[in-house]
Amino acid sequence: MSLNGRYSLGIILTFVLLAASMLYSIPLINLFFESKVLTAEIFFYNRLSLWLVLILVLVYNFFIENRSFFVWEDKKYSPIFYFGAIIILYLICAIGGAFLNGIIMLLTKEKLSEKILQISSLFKNNYFIIIFTCLTAGVIEELLMRAYIQPRIEKIYKSPVLGILISAILFGILHSTYGTVGQVVVPFFIGIVFALFYKKYSNIKILIICHFMFDFISLMIMNFVDLKNLTLLSL
Repeated sequence: MSLNGRYSLGIILTFVLLAASMLYSIPLINLFFESKVLTAEIFFYNRLSLWLVLILVLVYNFFIENRSFFVWEDKKYSPIFYFGAIIILYLICAIGGAFLNGIIMLLTKEKLSEKILQISSLFKNNYFIIIFTCLTAGVIEELLMRAYIQPRIEKIYKSPVLGILISAILFGILHSTYGTVGQVVVPFFIGIVFALFYKKYSNIKILIICHFMFDFISLMIMNFVDLKNLTLLSL
């Protein structure tokens, strides 16, 4: 199989494993623990399953692709650049995402995601779950969606635009498990912003930190504010 063929198979494998983890891990974990309700412990194992996906992709990369996981070598920048990039990225995603979500709710009269309402109680003063959830999203999603999938799509099709668009579309589709239009459109928008940044600056660490910060602030707001007043959340 050619390298592009191995890249294509790796992209499909990564997306399928991520989708399966988000869709089926909680029912399977519930079945194992003989539970019918979602608890903090079960949600923890659900997030842990995403780390298993990363391990499986790393194994595939090492044994099948036999190439570096990072197609684009991470570039080094000054601490000032790190700080400025993280703040600017966060503001773009938070303001732009809130604006898009507001338009969607206005046009569709869409209510908050039932799934988010279901898990909101798990985060109440449970700072371990909050931090672990944000760390998982930041590390796993950025390593797989940006560092792994985006440059491989660009390599296959020789198109930076397709690398950015397809990785963002897949990122949005993965968040459709939350069951609302806003939870697809906003992650798609964030996926575009992050993919553009990664293409231009080739630094995954900044994206991981920004993703963690974005989710952490959202979950802390969820922890202290009535969820009905929260207009933007990405997990």
